[in-house]
Amino acid sequence: MKNAGADATLQLPCRPGLPGTEDARVATREDLELPRLWRLVLTAGWNFTESLGLPAAGYVIGAILGGQAVGMVVATGVLWVTVALRKVLTHGVPGMLAISALVLTLQTGLVVATGSTLVFLLQFPVANLVLCVLFARTARSREPLVARLAAEVVGLRQPSSRNPGLDRFFQGVTWLWAAIFAISAVWLAAELAVAPASVVLLLATIATIGGIIAGAILSIFWFRRVLRRSGLHLRFTAA
Repeated sequence: MKNAGADATLQLPCRPGLPGTEDARVATREDLELPRLWRLVLTAGWNFTESLGLPAAGYVIGAILGGQAVGMVVATGVLWVTVALRKVLTHGVPGMLAISALVLTLQTGLVVATGSTLVFLLQFPVANLVLCVLFARTARSREPLVARLAAEVVGLRQPSSRNPGLDRFFQGVTWLWAAIFAISAVWLAAELAVAPASVVLLLATIATIGGIIAGAILSIFWFRRVLRRSGLHLRFTAA
């Protein structure tokens, strides 16, 4: 005689459009999703190009033609044109692009208004301070800035149901980035007071690159730890 309970266990319901129970289990699993590597690189590369690459190219061209102030004006103009195109074509502006436009506008305003080499150098700690404030303002919200950037820059998709551990991670890592930018701002301001201009430019470059690398490494290790503790999985999708 057949075991009715065993039959009920084996006959798992399938979602419409899926061929079998295994696909149904995969589709309903509460995973985090990333696009496949080629699409991830393409998405991240495009975001960095329009937020950093295009204005950098504009700055170089403008600086060659008319000096630092002109270079910054051109870079800012390139960013705002990109923002406008994004708004018209996609009806939205990525967070990374909006942050870059706001910060560079502030930096350009300071440099153009004063024409001072000291102010030109001061823009670096000021920019880090602004970034610190932007990250800190969203850290306690339901949508921390790091969560938004992860979705836009690398295409990370979170589970359909909210996970408390994941929410705490994104809030915590947003505070982490706010702290990194705060430390960079203080350090650069201190160096500006005692170091020559050429050294400050070198230190600003080192601080920016070093801070981004350190923050990325800490964020990745923290993310992996949260995944293990929360029982979540990260999988790559074909889309």
